[in-house]
Amino acid sequence: MKVMSRTQLAREKVTAIKAGYSAYAETREVSELIKKELMSLGIEVIEDTNSLGSWFIPAEKG
Repeated sequence: MKVMSRTQLAREKVTAIKAGYSAYAETREVSELIKKELMSLGIEVIEDTNSLGSWFIPAEKG
């Protein structure tokens, strides 16, 4: 069984967001890593958070 780091998981989710897909994070730690990476890249998203996790939805451009 391969264990993936939270940082690598967040990077893969950011890659999906950059490709125009939504991404889901179950933990606050992964959500924070995703937000930090998106901010550094200047990528805007809509974040929908509830008690189970956070969805990151690419914001429409234009």
